[in-house]
Amino acid sequence: MIKAVIFDMDGVLIDTEKHYNAAWCEAAHMAGFKDFKREHALMLRSCDARLAAEMMKDIFGAGFDYFAIREVRRSLVAERLEKYGLEKKSGIDEILAFLRESGIKAAVATATPIGLTLQHLEKIGVKDQFDKIVSAKQVAHGKPAPDVYLYACEQIGERPSDCIAVEDSPNGIKSAYAAGCKPVMVPDLTQPDEEISPLLYAVADSLADISRIITERG
Repeated sequence: MIKAVIFDMDGVLIDTEKHYNAAWCEAAHMAGFKDFKREHALMLRSCDARLAAEMMKDIFGAGFDYFAIREVRRSLVAERLEKYGLEKKSGIDEILAFLRESGIKAAVATATPIGLTLQHLEKIGVKDQFDKIVSAKQVAHGKPAPDVYLYACEQIGERPSDCIAVEDSPNGIKSAYAAGCKPVMVPDLTQPDEEISPLLYAVADSLADISRIITERG
């Protein structure tokens, strides 16, 4: 029986991954890495910073200063959000209402720092609808390690096996699966591939579609 649903934030609850992707490419190009492409930015979704830094050095060489480029990326994302606004993903209100009516807990486990996470969720009007909101910055290792999902389950008092984890990225899916949760992918910038598909409990067309998955399988 499903007792809780734990959501990633970027790309799942809010439509921000497109901005992160564009900003990573722009920041890397500004730093002189003209070969940095969309595919490289996709690798960085929800990824632990230390792991991401090593991955980028392996690809682009020791001169790739991940943390300095990330600071530029952060500024560019802030500019894009100021320009385009913060957009809620389709189905968020429907799934939160369903969970509330069904007595199923709701939580957030994101790679984004907790302060910014709370600001974003407040801005789209859903912050108070979650039983717990946690960030990978509060645990030893970020995604794809299981730490943040284990921490979220501990905070809401539920076993990982009784929790659905809603993700859009491979790093997030791997994190949820390693924690023992039931990963459900709501595709955003990419579809499930042959590496990720075996890890999935289900694929949802939208956030609202998760209610069907819970009803049929939970």
